[in-house]
Amino acid sequence: MQELSRQAFPGPDVVPDAPAPIEAVRAQRRRLVTAIEAAALRRARTERTGAVRGDPQLERAA
Repeated sequence: MQELSRQAFPGPDVVPDAPAPIEAVRAQRRRLVTAIEAAALRRARTERTGAVRGDPQLERAA
């Protein structure tokens, strides 16, 4: 009976060394979050040092 079921509904072809699709999405999100955090840190450091002058957005925020 199981053999008939396997023939009628074959499972998906899975490559054992390939990461699961959900893992690929999680890895992509982690890279995106890391990039956003790095950009935010750079901006905060720049604002803290006062290196950016003449930027209307920064002058309004201050």
